[in-house]
Amino acid sequence: MQVILLQDLYKHGVAGEVVRVADGFARNFLIPRKMAVQATPSALRQTEAVRKNVEARKAQYNNMLNDLARQVDGKELIFGRRAASTGKLFGSVTTQEIADELDRVTGVDINRRRISQQSLREVGTHQVPIRLGTEIAPSLTISIVPEDELTEFLAARERGEKVSAEDIMMEGFRYATSAEDETGAAEDGDSDASVAEVEPQEELEPQAETE
Repeated sequence: MQVILLQDLYKHGVAGEVVRVADGFARNFLIPRKMAVQATPSALRQTEAVRKNVEARKAQYNNMLNDLARQVDGKELIFGRRAASTGKLFGSVTTQEIADELDRVTGVDINRRRISQQSLREVGTHQVPIRLGTEIAPSLTISIVPEDELTEFLAARERGEKVSAEDIMMEGFRYATSAEDETGAAEDGDSDASVAEVEPQEELEPQAETE
């Protein structure tokens, strides 16, 4: 249903703007609360005074969206999900779950319909664009790891390891234990190399005695 907003409505538009919303949302929420009216020809004429200021108010609204776009651009969200050995998920990560996690991590609450991506169904790193600002095209990095690896994956990230969701699926992959162990292993390797480089000295032959 097309409605005329009678007040600014975050995630939908500004007062005076004609927008399309779900029929139930309009009939059960917006119209009863006098936040919008159905966009009939007579309603458009009656709200003309409000609509005259729509461009200026819309510019303010777009500036707010641009600020939000800058806040979320490049943010990584991590999800743990049950997955097969092939990386296929038993289920999916939905756009609503992405919106909820973004709100939890950044405090930015956006409509899931602004997340331009179908549900994600594979382990891996996914770049998900968001239709939010008008000046930049922000995107989120969505990392999906096997559920039973989530705790160790997060711990590895805390240690500063640059491990990715794809790394986990590689055969023979293991997390680095700590920076000290890596240093110790390197030192052991250097010691072995030093020993190997030392060449045995030749034994001196006894000299014949002169009479």
